[in-house]
Amino acid sequence: MNKRLKLSCFSLLLALVIGSCSAPEKYSYETVPYDPLKARIYTLDNGLKVYLTVNKETPRIQTFIAVRVGGKNDPAETTGLAHYFEHLMFKGTDKFGTQDYATEKPLLDAIEQQFEIYRKTTDEAERKAIYHTIDSLSYEASKYAIPNEYDKLMAAIGSTGSNAYTWYDQTVYQEDIPSNQIENWAKIQSDRFENNVIRGFHTELEAVYEEKNMSLTRDNEKVQEAIFSSLFPKHPYGTQTVLGTQENLKNPSITNIKNYYKQWYVPNNMAICMSGDLDPEKTIALIDKYFGRQQPNPELPKLNLPKEEPISQPVVKDVLGPDAESIALAWRFPGASDKDFETLQVVSQVLYNGTAGLIDLNLNQQQKVLNSYGYPMGLADYSVLLLGGLPKQGQTLDEVKDLLLKEINKLRTGDFDDKMLEANINNFKLAQLQSMESNEGRADMFVSSFINGTDWKDEVNAIDRMSKLTKEDIVAFANKYLKENNYAAIYKKQGKDPNEKKMTKPEITPIISNRDVASPFLAEIQESAVQPIEPVFLDFKKDLNQLTAKSDIPILYKQNVTNDLFQLIYVFDMGNNHDKALGTAFDYLEYLGTSDMTPEELKSEFYRLACTFFVSPGNERTYVVLSGLNENMPDAMQLFEKLLADAQVNQEAYISMAGDILKARADEKLNQGKNFSRLMSYAMYGPDSPTTNLLTEAELTKLNPQELVDRIHNQNSYKHRILYYGPSSSKDLLAIINQHHQVPETLKDIPAGNEYPYLETPATKVLIAPYDAKQIYMAQISNLDKKYDPAIEPVRELYNEYFGGGMNSIVFQEMRETRGLAYSAWAGMMAPSYLKYPYVLRTQIATQNDKMIDAVNTFNDIINNMPESEAAFKLAKDGLINRMRTDRIIKGDIIWSYIDAQDLGQSVDPRIKLYNDVQNMTLKDIADFQKQWVKGRTYVYCILGDKKDLELDKLKTIGPIEELTQKQIFGY
Repeated sequence: MNKRLKLSCFSLLLALVIGSCSAPEKYSYETVPYDPLKARIYTLDNGLKVYLTVNKETPRIQTFIAVRVGGKNDPAETTGLAHYFEHLMFKGTDKFGTQDYATEKPLLDAIEQQFEIYRKTTDEAERKAIYHTIDSLSYEASKYAIPNEYDKLMAAIGSTGSNAYTWYDQTVYQEDIPSNQIENWAKIQSDRFENNVIRGFHTELEAVYEEKNMSLTRDNEKVQEAIFSSLFPKHPYGTQTVLGTQENLKNPSITNIKNYYKQWYVPNNMAICMSGDLDPEKTIALIDKYFGRQQPNPELPKLNLPKEEPISQPVVKDVLGPDAESIALAWRFPGASDKDFETLQVVSQVLYNGTAGLIDLNLNQQQKVLNSYGYPMGLADYSVLLLGGLPKQGQTLDEVKDLLLKEINKLRTGDFDDKMLEANINNFKLAQLQSMESNEGRADMFVSSFINGTDWKDEVNAIDRMSKLTKEDIVAFANKYLKENNYAAIYKKQGKDPNEKKMTKPEITPIISNRDVASPFLAEIQESAVQPIEPVFLDFKKDLNQLTAKSDIPILYKQNVTNDLFQLIYVFDMGNNHDKALGTAFDYLEYLGTSDMTPEELKSEFYRLACTFFVSPGNERTYVVLSGLNENMPDAMQLFEKLLADAQVNQEAYISMAGDILKARADEKLNQGKNFSRLMSYAMYGPDSPTTNLLTEAELTKLNPQELVDRIHNQNSYKHRILYYGPSSSKDLLAIINQHHQVPETLKDIPAGNEYPYLETPATKVLIAPYDAKQIYMAQISNLDKKYDPAIEPVRELYNEYFGGGMNSIVFQEMRETRGLAYSAWAGMMAPSYLKYPYVLRTQIATQNDKMIDAVNTFNDIINNMPESEAAFKLAKDGLINRMRTDRIIKGDIIWSYIDAQDLGQSVDPRIKLYNDVQNMTLKDIADFQKQWVKGRTYVYCILGDKKDLELDKLKTIGPIEELTQKQIFGY
């Protein structure tokens, strides 16, 4: 998983001084003056780093455990090891994940030995026989294992967001825990980091292999790999990939994995990063209690990685894949801890910031390309500046490349407005405030600093230093690093990738789930006493204010008391269903100026104000959004209202935009995800749907752009609501709105729109849409023909939690854990978003071609014959209750919760009933619900794949097959 480096914190006041403080008790820590996070940085005796910041907004804590090891540390003969081991870290230890480790261990050792033989064997018949032995041993070992017990532990303590990611420099494990569960969290985490046991190996191997297969049809991932191999021909960034090769993944070494774990997963190579409702002294004491006993590796190796030679001429590579053609250019820079990386971030913003950079204004705004962009990618050893572009109809990739290089040349010659530098600083501050809004964003700042090896004091003062950069500094930097010939050019072209290998399904005996068994360790966690946290629900009459502006416009108001960020939204209950040209009109707005300002001048002024705007017409609603720094809201609102009221027709821009729309539509038909989305829409609505409610090519060609501008001018004349979350008082907000919001005295009623009801599902059938890929996407859809009913909501929520929710659910265990049929699978009964729509049963899975029938049959079996487990039910119920106890809806989300409730005819927080009803529910309630609403339903199966790879005869036994064309599902 790629995470772009984020700037961490800022101070514009003092020089860089790091302070060392003595805590009242035994732990010393470091702080940085004027750090907005007031972070404490501890270092335990064994070398473990601990970053803590307090945020009392909710009774929860975001935790990251970061290990400074990733894909670059993989042995060359077993690439993908770091990522694969990340998966294995969820399998348990000698204390949990097993019911009898003493008996299980000899079997696990035998599996390890067999894999070592397997990976060194080349004869296919011998390999098949060895794998049969591995499968048999794995089945025997599974009798003693307890799959997903880690996830049961997390559910028991009310944790959410259990996940992990691996990148080149790091592997990071994350949990969002209740603030009263720090000790249980530390107890569990310290055990798995100190005593990991590798079990469930061959089924998890299939899941990892599926993830690799998915990457083969993701052209962006292939382009990124080509960029890295071009820029880093010697360094592991370029010589190997995080996911590894297919050959290595099919020939793993448990022995190598164990050695890797012993070497790198040590406290002097790890950091715990936490943000939330915590007491630093108590927290560090608990972390020391459980993690402090772990032994460091005094011989932790320092990778002696090769240094890259300067690039003296462009490195050019082609990438083939199904998606639309594009071009990517990339330059190499020092690592993220180098001061030049700070300059790179400023340079990147001058080039592209989404609003007023050189690429924004000179290429996107002027419609010289279909789309283009740029951003820096910071890694520990090197960094990258990446630019990319998609061609217009008839435009070559070389033409796009030349346009991008011209913008780079403007940096070298100083052909840019130096006022951009000051605007950049304002927008860096805005981005940092936005990052600090969430515990996840705050803790992630620590992760980036630790992994990249930067001092926290440098992170805190980064913007202060960047604010001192001059135009001369930028020009010198560009001439030093962004030369005419030291880049990589990756041409993403359409075509069959010759590197894709045919995948064969291994013979796997489903392992035993043991879902009713619990280890003593889990029982201990479940029975532990913690200080209870009582739930807090919304009272819509008290938690937000309802105001009225001129023209009787209702305002939903919630004050932001934490920072200077604001969001102002006009909500119109009309969208593309009411007027299919509405979306096109507001796409056009991007290219329009006013009678006295060009589009470029408008964008530059918004960027200077550190404010952004966009208009988003959905099917049912249109959202007109203005956000940014509240101190600039009056000026930004005045400018925005001026644009809405005074936008001027640009005939040339419309002609170009119409061509771009048609090119973008053609490109969408090449993308796997877009095809699957359109196939499901076809299943839900039929050929006449919101997604096909588009202006035709003929309508786009004949349309007078004045009609679109008229729509823009008239938008504010319709009845609407205003939502505001920001620091302004209600009095000040009303004054600003009444002064700047340009509306008539009497607003017009919303016009009637087209209705697109869901199709009924009277009989099972199979829809197949064509897409040539090694992996098939499948969904099942059933219209339950029942409107929203608050009475069934609690049991529906608990059913979804038990059956199809997270990694501890029945679906995940059966489809992935015990059978290795897919990387991802989920199912559930989906509630409607509006009263007029019904409940829908949905399943979804991505799997390789030859696993398709097994996946369908298994899904159908567990849907109709739901396994019943008291232990699994208790975990689902307790987990849901524990999460609700600490779940808090705060800030602007309060407004959205109120709107969601209104849309369903409710006037109270629905979590109140959910919390109260779930307390008394039993497994019988879930079983009865399943029998009433799920069992025996008919479905529309949506399968996206190449029919020559599908077993059509077997699919016909499920239901009649209807083959669709791309034109049918896209509507063009």
